[in-house]
Amino acid sequence: MFSTLLKSSGARPTRRILISALATVSVAAIALSGCTSTPAASSGDGGESTAAGGDGIEIVVMGGATDDPFWSTVKRGGEAAGEFVSAAGGKVTFLAMPNYDNFNADAAKLVANIDALDPDAAVIPDWAPEAQNEAIKALTDRGIPVFLYNTGVDEVEKVGAEGYIGSDDYASGNLAGETFADAGAKHAVCVNTLPGTTNADARCKGVKDGAEGKGISYTELALPTSQFGDPTAVAQAIKGALIQDPTIDGIFTPGQSDTNAAASGIDQAGLTGKVFLGGQNFDKESLDRIQKGTQLFAIDQQGFSQGYYAVSAAFQLAAYGIQLSQTTLLTGPAVIDADNVESALSGTELGVR
Repeated sequence: MFSTLLKSSGARPTRRILISALATVSVAAIALSGCTSTPAASSGDGGESTAAGGDGIEIVVMGGATDDPFWSTVKRGGEAAGEFVSAAGGKVTFLAMPNYDNFNADAAKLVANIDALDPDAAVIPDWAPEAQNEAIKALTDRGIPVFLYNTGVDEVEKVGAEGYIGSDDYASGNLAGETFADAGAKHAVCVNTLPGTTNADARCKGVKDGAEGKGISYTELALPTSQFGDPTAVAQAIKGALIQDPTIDGIFTPGQSDTNAAASGIDQAGLTGKVFLGGQNFDKESLDRIQKGTQLFAIDQQGFSQGYYAVSAAFQLAAYGIQLSQTTLLTGPAVIDADNVESALSGTELGVR
């Protein structure tokens, strides 16, 4: 189950390598657009080649709250792809969740807002299918192409979406559970601060199956959704759980915002270095802890890639009729640990990890 996606090299990538990689994707997108009958490039006054053929095409992208670090990275990926869209004469509009206090209702409302904008294509994370699917299907029923991204790999056919771009949430959790077991943990806990959402529930279910599949115990610590991103509340809840049950020796948070709070809760319980910590996604603080050995791992789903490829796919379909050759394009999961943390650190400095 261990992913080798990010294990190919321990070397630290340079800015030139990362930018070159993105440039290669951009060139590929331009080349693909040239396969249509509409010209995909024209020469400007300066003799430089500029994209064309997407005049008036609007892509609307739904994302998380603006103060969520992970979603800021996803948006940067979408904006990078949006530069090509703009050069071709199109437009990308981003809609953000106001916060996560009224999660399901707000997610459904954002999809309805997308419908009102009448875009040429939409990019949507299907976090809460029971709340969102009716509105998503309303889009596809009237011929608006929808790409699900980040969450919703199992919902593509149900809502008539064109495809899914993102990680597999269950596989992410499963990989986390197995990683705890391989490190010697005996009792893993998944701290679910967004119970009832597709991605958080799938990740915790994956942790359960991965841990129990390797013979260790599992418990879910479900907290009110209002505590998502509340570092004090999450830290206190984790501290309390550790004190109440001293057999717990592995803590997993299925969202980046809560991993630092988990580290604080473990520290307040006097168990730093004694309780393994793992988290979905990461920031520099998480990576610094992995370097120091106070955090075991982070699960990477490569959010920048999700935004980049989803916007690219939606625009190419709307503007040029180009469709992906597969309905599922996975960007993860993969483990970030002591073996490859240097590579991830360089990406955070560039704002793409």
